[in-house]
Amino acid sequence: MKIIDKTPFQDADGKISIIGRIQGTLQYGFHWFSELEAQKAVIAQLERSLEKGFVLIRNFTLPNIEVVVPLILIGPGGVYVIHVTPIKGQFEARGDQWEVVNYGRSQPASINLIELVMRRARVVQKYLEFQKVSLSAPVEGILIASDPGAHIDSLRPVVRVVMSDAIKQLASSLQQARPVWQSTYIYDLADRIVDPPPPQEVKPAVPEVQAQPAERARAIFNSTDSAPAFNPSDFDFALNEDGAQHIPQGLRETNPSRQLPSRKTAANNGKFFGLTNKQLFLLAGMAVIECLVIVGFGVILYLNL
Repeated sequence: MKIIDKTPFQDADGKISIIGRIQGTLQYGFHWFSELEAQKAVIAQLERSLEKGFVLIRNFTLPNIEVVVPLILIGPGGVYVIHVTPIKGQFEARGDQWEVVNYGRSQPASINLIELVMRRARVVQKYLEFQKVSLSAPVEGILIASDPGAHIDSLRPVVRVVMSDAIKQLASSLQQARPVWQSTYIYDLADRIVDPPPPQEVKPAVPEVQAQPAERARAIFNSTDSAPAFNPSDFDFALNEDGAQHIPQGLRETNPSRQLPSRKTAANNGKFFGLTNKQLFLLAGMAVIECLVIVGFGVILYLNL
């Protein structure tokens, strides 16, 4: 399985420095690093099971719309959007509802992970349509709970829900899915997602469909040369069913990462080590508190001598 890693704040070896971890935590919340670690554990299991012909795009920010998709898996059977969560506890997934169970009572969770995964899948599908890719089946959303301490009761959820002990079975089902693409086109599609051509240069993709008739090939990809120009506002309907013109707050808060701006851009913005003024003030405050604690201990030790 080929992995294209777009995770921000990490070096060429895939490690995140202390400064990078602080930046990510300040920007995305305390859950950010734990979600990255959960991703690594799941990716390692998928990599052992999925053979050649699969491409995994990690933490990619869709251009112009600032929506981060944790994992996009492309295989012979289609495209899958995967969200990995390190949650623990007992939960229920019913239709498009996500509830937490406490002392035998169910109540809606503060963040609906089912709806979050579903909307991300719809956004990716719309993004592919702008790239003149018309899929034979919708982009499928998959929610994976990486921690063995999570127990989920599922009743026909709108996305696939997988617990930690079923990741191997998930990989097996993906391999056994009816193939619609050959490996060479899967790699080309991954490149088109990560590095899309300008709208005026986008041409319909014409893949070689594996073991499918010519009619199926025409149904999989749109062969017309006329496609609408890329317009980020067109993605709003995929994020908000009520037509609101903004990305839901819950969607932004649970994103594990966002594409890191280039060093040149950071320098032009006058940032110090890529940190914003707000982040610098917070770090300065933390440093002052730490100094006060050290001084306090020193005074106590001096008085006890």
